[in-house]
Amino acid sequence: MPCDEAVLKLENMTFSYGVKKNLEDISFEIKPGEFVAILGKNGSGKTTLMRCINKILKIDSGTITVDDQNVKSLTLEELARLCTTVPADTSLDFSLTVRDFVALGRTPFLKSVWWEDEEDEKIIDQALWDFGITAYADRRLHELSSGERARVLLAKGVVQTPKIMLVDEPSAHLDIKYKVQVMELLKMLSEKGMAILMANHDINLLTRFCDRIILLHEGHIISDGRPEEVITAENIKKVFGIEVEMVTSNGIPYVLPTGSAMDIY
Repeated sequence: MPCDEAVLKLENMTFSYGVKKNLEDISFEIKPGEFVAILGKNGSGKTTLMRCINKILKIDSGTITVDDQNVKSLTLEELARLCTTVPADTSLDFSLTVRDFVALGRTPFLKSVWWEDEEDEKIIDQALWDFGITAYADRRLHELSSGERARVLLAKGVVQTPKIMLVDEPSAHLDIKYKVQVMELLKMLSEKGMAILMANHDINLLTRFCDRIILLHEGHIISDGRPEEVITAENIKKVFGIEVEMVTSNGIPYVLPTGSAMDIY
């Protein structure tokens, strides 16, 4: 369960590509054990926000702190020990074995040119086991299915032993079974105390698994709260431009599109 001290905090953050403000006055915090989703239409700034947090992009103003340390003052290696990023997928051309690829997550902790030490080995082996990929540890990444690669990417992030994990569209290319599996794995990590910030388009998966949803629209946060507070017919119409009906099952709100997406024409 989340504790009181925030592991990630953004205060009045602004970012621009050129003269256009893509993100403006972004403020929120995430505590250990929270599973938080960023939701918005394409181009709303979800991936840009994550790239600001991990210093791929330089913010215009405001502050970002991870574990009470200003990201601006951290080296990339120092930040990598606190925050890991899991992309949507990795190149099929990667010829590394599963184990060697997962082991790359220990790079920020290298103590010498030669590695891995006994501690690294234990962390890597545990991650392979937790994500059910021990059986194909010696296979090459390009030999794996999309669902298997998704688990490998999460395992690589976990061996980095971060305080917070940034996950960008982790189930974008997966069928429904593996979408649910990835969400279950992320939920498991949050229940063990890791903070998770995830960008995802699948609203009904977010309402089922996430503790909070941050709704982005035109570079601003328009709602931040529990799924039943954020995912309303009014908010969905405002952000995505489509009429929906809200359906509740076991206390979880789900979205059923009822309007036409062709109305914009």
